[in-house]
Amino acid sequence: MSNSTQARIAQDAIAAADSISIEDLSHTYKGGQKALDGVNLRFGLGLYGLLGPNGAGKSTLMRIICTLLEPTAGRVRVCGHDVTKDRQAVRALLGYLPQDFGGWRLHRVEEVLDTLAQMSGMLDKKKRHARVSEVLEQMGLAEVADRKIKKLSGGMVRRLGVAQALVHEPRILVVDEPTVGLDPEERIRFRQLMTDLGRDRTIVLSTHIVADLGAGCQEIAILDDGQILFQGPPPQLVAQASGHVFEVAPSAEDAEAIEARYEIVSTNVSNGQIVLRGVAATDALPPQATLVAEPTLEESYLAFMEARGRTSAARDDTEGSKGTQS
Repeated sequence: MSNSTQARIAQDAIAAADSISIEDLSHTYKGGQKALDGVNLRFGLGLYGLLGPNGAGKSTLMRIICTLLEPTAGRVRVCGHDVTKDRQAVRALLGYLPQDFGGWRLHRVEEVLDTLAQMSGMLDKKKRHARVSEVLEQMGLAEVADRKIKKLSGGMVRRLGVAQALVHEPRILVVDEPTVGLDPEERIRFRQLMTDLGRDRTIVLSTHIVADLGAGCQEIAILDDGQILFQGPPPQLVAQASGHVFEVAPSAEDAEAIEARYEIVSTNVSNGQIVLRGVAATDALPPQATLVAEPTLEESYLAFMEARGRTSAARDDTEGSKGTQS
């Protein structure tokens, strides 16, 4: 291996180890609304989840990273470039899928992607068309390349959003609330896509739905009321829930009392027997309840927020977890 190749690999490794660094970041909107308050985060290679209730400040943080909003205080660097001083350099490294990606309803899929590729600086027509075709194939959109946007499913529109974010081959992908409006099957496909893409780039995925993060998430950061409450690998969050997630099979009469006192994650009914799974902020579990040995990530997140008296804010984040089965 040549010295130049070794040097390039070393430089890439250093950059990947600290793709995004956020130091003492705060932002206050006009009128005095404080969206971020002293945020410190670092993201390297892989898929990172930014989790928190609606209104926690996630979209504000995403917009600052993507140079769309200048922070009130603090510093954000993307591969060493300051997002307020080196905006063009940062934008060349980033792909961004906003929460409200849409429009273009009367245009064809390939036409939209080609136009957005030009706007990303891909001016060589031959190379651009080759890259557009490659990304459409990668996203599973090649067969609908000639279809108008208005004819696509919600999942296809989100995949097109990822395609436009990837078309200029960015090192970092920022994705804001990607699965809003998708059905369960489309959510699963999107989650797998993010896991696959995170193998060779940095992905920051902002969501209020815990299930969006999946098993491929390198680390999770929990943001609430503008502050980071937790950052670490998913197993660390699950470990903190030990002793706080329970399962109990009460009578119908006792079930009402338990549901009134505890935060219930799921309710299952099998052969006429009710089984509740819930979280408790303290060790005071319901009578006859047993501790769950391996809490899910959703349960662990609810237990974390319950300990801080913030379950009401987090309740909608476990979308689809509550239900009744027979």
